[in-house]
Amino acid sequence: MNVDTRDTGGAARDRRLRIVAVTAYAGSFLAYWKILGLPTDPVLIFAFLWVGIAAWNAAAPWREHLRFARDWIPLIVLLVAYQFSVGAADHLGMAVHVTEPIHADEWLAGWFSGGQIPTLWLQQHLYTPGHTHWYDVVGAFVYFSHFVTALAVAAVLWLRGDGWGPFIRRFITLDVLGVSIYILYPMAPPWWAAQNGALPAAPRITDRGWNAIGLHSAGRLIGKGQALANPVAAMPSLHSAFALFIVLFFILRIRKTWTLLLLAYPVAMGLTLIYFAEHYLVDILTGWTLTLVVFALVGGAERWWEHRRQTGVDPADHPTATRRTTEAGVEQRPGLPGSEVQRYRIRR
Repeated sequence: MNVDTRDTGGAARDRRLRIVAVTAYAGSFLAYWKILGLPTDPVLIFAFLWVGIAAWNAAAPWREHLRFARDWIPLIVLLVAYQFSVGAADHLGMAVHVTEPIHADEWLAGWFSGGQIPTLWLQQHLYTPGHTHWYDVVGAFVYFSHFVTALAVAAVLWLRGDGWGPFIRRFITLDVLGVSIYILYPMAPPWWAAQNGALPAAPRITDRGWNAIGLHSAGRLIGKGQALANPVAAMPSLHSAFALFIVLFFILRIRKTWTLLLLAYPVAMGLTLIYFAEHYLVDILTGWTLTLVVFALVGGAERWWEHRRQTGVDPADHPTATRRTTEAGVEQRPGLPGSEVQRYRIRR
């Protein structure tokens, strides 16, 4: 019996090419991180994701790599517009709310913290001026994860051809609603309130973890991004909103044994933001509530659209209509034959 080894040989070459490309990419990323710091700009993050996907999918045809850019450019344009709109929101003449979140946090947590807001209570018990604790370093990584985790998850979903559409619809809706609230209700975070005399000392300690492990450039880069952002865009906390967003998206897609581990992420993000004086507790709770609202709204819209589609014109009546799925349920993209989808996407 003769065995055709051409496919086996091609697969082996693809694996070798992937190993070389991913190794080169990882080395370049680590060097960039050490020298210039971690990327927080959406365009730069997109570039890293694009190159990373290209390295992982190194054997794919060029049109597959260009398709990634085509699918992602609208999202990146939205994120850039979001950055500018957040930065301009405090120049629209709306009154900045300073005392309301302080009173809200005193009411929410005063029974536990002796009448103090959680930020002051945590910093009194955990913060040591001039000394960095291990949890300061962990908190720095948790804080930074906001800038890359959701986009990295979206990149993996795109690569797998599964869940990209629902994820992005919720992502965009959450972003748009968040910035709309920033514009309509500008609110000062704890560090801003402390600097302007509305609170006792509550230093903004977000970058101290990076400095403790020698990644001063990372801390400076994040600090630069914070300086360019709207300082009174605290309500709601999109850091906490997107942390819960990722958990909710996957919570029904994973084994129940992983649920508690996933839920630890938004809890860790919330505690980090409060301790670092970036947000009040009420901001965290509002961010989580906004995420639940977005999932309810988008989920309802998707069910409505699916019902309308199923009760409308039957695609079987139109043989020339483009089918988006194969018999196996694999997502198809126009212009890419099913065999190439199987080779370059689904096999992964």
